[in-house]
Amino acid sequence: MLAEIGDDSERFTTPAALRAFAGTAPITRASGRSHYVKARKVRNKRLGDACHWWAFAALTKSPGARAHYDKRRAAGDHHNAALRNLANKLLGRLWWCLQYDESWNEHPPGRPQY
Repeated sequence: MLAEIGDDSERFTTPAALRAFAGTAPITRASGRSHYVKARKVRNKRLGDACHWWAFAALTKSPGARAHYDKRRAAGDHHNAALRNLANKLLGRLWWCLQYDESWNEHPPGRPQY
């Protein structure tokens, strides 16, 4: 994942930019009463796949990730949509760690859990 992201800290100035690059940020189409959300087609496939498997693996190793996934499933998301949302959260946390040179912490103080 880090090889796909690169070592230039200025490349992704926001977590949203990293999420869009990975393809985990959904695209919302809305017009009048019509509204639907779909996955991005233009993305870094290797990074997107790695994020998908990272989120899937985190389900068994991280209680916070499992709770977030279960919450999204209870809200009506399908499996892949819930994994994509979890990958978004994980990527945001990774961006924060890379941007501020901090170690990964499952429960950072003062920040909401997933």
